[in-house]
Amino acid sequence: MTSARWRLDFNLDEIPSGFKQTVEEACNVEVAADRAISAYELPRDEALAIPDVIRTAANLLPPTIEIVRIVDISGLDVQADGGTHVASTRQVGTMRVVKVESKGKGCRRIRVALDD
Repeated sequence: MTSARWRLDFNLDEIPSGFKQTVEEACNVEVAADRAISAYELPRDEALAIPDVIRTAANLLPPTIEIVRIVDISGLDVQADGGTHVASTRQVGTMRVVKVESKGKGCRRIRVALDD
Protein backbone atom coordinates (compact mmCIF):
# COMPACT_ATOMS: atom_id res chain seq x y z
CA MET A 1 0.00 0.00 0.00
CA THR A 2 1.11 3.54 -0.74
CA SER A 3 -0.46 6.97 -0.40
CA ALA A 4 -1.83 6.62 -3.97
CA ARG A 5 -2.85 2.92 -3.84
CA TRP A 6 -4.46 0.87 -1.10
CA ARG A 7 -6.78 -2.04 -0.45
CA LEU A 8 -10.02 -2.69 1.39
CA ASP A 9 -11.12 -6.14 2.55
CA PHE A 10 -14.78 -7.15 2.83
CA ASN A 11 -16.42 -10.16 4.42
CA LEU A 12 -18.61 -11.27 1.49
CA ASP A 13 -19.44 -14.76 0.27
CA GLU A 14 -19.56 -13.53 -3.31
CA ILE A 15 -19.04 -10.30 -5.20
CA PRO A 16 -22.40 -8.68 -5.96
CA SER A 17 -23.14 -7.58 -9.51
CA GLY A 18 -21.86 -4.04 -10.11
CA PHE A 19 -19.88 -4.05 -6.85
CA LYS A 20 -16.74 -2.42 -8.32
CA GLN A 21 -18.70 0.44 -9.90
CA THR A 22 -20.92 0.93 -6.83
CA VAL A 23 -17.95 1.17 -4.46
CA GLU A 24 -16.09 3.57 -6.75
CA GLU A 25 -19.12 5.84 -7.13
CA ALA A 26 -19.86 5.83 -3.39
CA CYS A 27 -16.25 6.72 -2.52
CA ASN A 28 -16.16 9.58 -5.01
CA VAL A 29 -19.47 10.97 -3.72
CA GLU A 30 -17.88 11.23 -0.26
CA VAL A 31 -14.72 12.80 -1.67
CA ALA A 32 -16.81 15.45 -3.45
CA ALA A 33 -18.84 16.07 -0.28
CA ASP A 34 -15.75 17.72 1.21
CA ARG A 35 -16.43 16.30 4.67
CA ALA A 36 -14.27 17.71 7.46
CA ILE A 37 -11.91 15.22 9.12
CA SER A 38 -10.73 15.70 12.68
CA ALA A 39 -8.61 13.64 15.06
CA TYR A 40 -8.70 13.66 18.84
CA GLU A 41 -7.85 11.42 21.76
CA LEU A 42 -10.13 9.72 24.27
CA PRO A 43 -9.59 7.50 27.29
CA ARG A 44 -9.83 3.86 26.22
CA ASP A 45 -13.19 3.21 27.95
CA GLU A 46 -14.81 6.25 26.32
CA ALA A 47 -13.43 5.34 22.89
CA LEU A 48 -14.62 1.73 23.08
CA ALA A 49 -18.09 2.93 24.15
CA ILE A 50 -18.52 4.45 20.65
CA PRO A 51 -20.47 1.93 18.52
CA ASP A 52 -18.30 0.24 15.88
CA VAL A 53 -15.24 2.34 16.73
CA ILE A 54 -13.18 -0.77 15.91
CA ARG A 55 -14.41 -2.74 12.90
CA THR A 56 -11.60 -5.18 12.26
CA ALA A 57 -12.17 -8.92 12.59
CA ALA A 58 -10.27 -8.75 15.87
CA ASN A 59 -9.71 -5.90 18.30
CA LEU A 60 -6.04 -5.16 17.62
CA LEU A 61 -5.85 -2.48 20.31
CA PRO A 62 -3.41 -3.79 22.94
CA PRO A 63 -4.83 -3.75 26.48
CA THR A 64 -1.96 -1.50 27.61
CA ILE A 65 -3.19 1.37 25.40
CA GLU A 66 -4.97 3.81 27.72
CA ILE A 67 -5.54 6.69 25.28
CA VAL A 68 -7.09 6.03 21.86
CA ARG A 69 -6.76 8.33 18.87
CA ILE A 70 -10.11 8.81 17.14
CA VAL A 71 -10.56 10.01 13.55
CA ASP A 72 -13.95 11.53 12.80
CA ILE A 73 -15.11 12.04 9.20
CA SER A 74 -17.94 14.46 9.87
CA GLY A 75 -21.32 12.85 9.27
CA LEU A 76 -19.83 9.67 7.82
CA ASP A 77 -17.64 7.63 10.16
CA VAL A 78 -15.79 7.58 13.49
CA GLN A 79 -12.91 5.12 13.97
CA ALA A 80 -9.96 4.37 16.21
CA ASP A 81 -7.07 5.15 13.87
CA GLY A 82 -3.45 6.12 14.32
CA GLY A 83 -2.75 6.92 10.67
CA THR A 84 -2.10 10.17 8.87
CA HIS A 85 -5.19 11.93 7.54
CA VAL A 86 -6.16 14.83 5.33
CA ALA A 87 -8.29 17.70 6.69
CA SER A 88 -11.24 16.97 4.37
CA THR A 89 -12.39 14.22 2.03
CA ARG A 90 -11.94 16.48 -1.02
CA GLN A 91 -8.19 16.51 -0.44
CA VAL A 92 -8.07 12.79 -1.27
CA GLY A 93 -8.90 13.30 -4.95
CA THR A 94 -10.82 11.09 -7.36
CA MET A 95 -10.57 7.40 -6.57
CA ARG A 96 -10.70 4.48 -8.97
CA VAL A 97 -11.37 0.83 -8.08
CA VAL A 98 -8.76 -0.98 -10.17
CA LYS A 99 -9.44 -4.55 -9.11
CA VAL A 100 -11.81 -6.72 -7.09
CA GLU A 101 -10.48 -10.14 -6.12
CA SER A 102 -11.24 -13.15 -3.97
CA LYS A 103 -8.80 -13.77 -1.12
CA GLY A 104 -10.40 -16.98 0.11
CA LYS A 105 -13.71 -18.05 1.59
CA GLY A 106 -15.74 -14.97 2.48
CA CYS A 107 -12.90 -12.49 1.88
CA ARG A 108 -13.08 -10.08 -1.06
CA ARG A 109 -10.40 -7.46 -1.65
CA ILE A 110 -10.79 -4.19 -3.51
CA ARG A 111 -7.69 -2.44 -4.82
CA VAL A 112 -8.07 1.33 -5.09
CA ALA A 113 -5.89 4.00 -6.74
CA LEU A 114 -6.03 7.76 -6.95
CA ASP A 115 -6.47 9.24 -10.39
CA ASP A 116 -3.58 11.45 -11.47
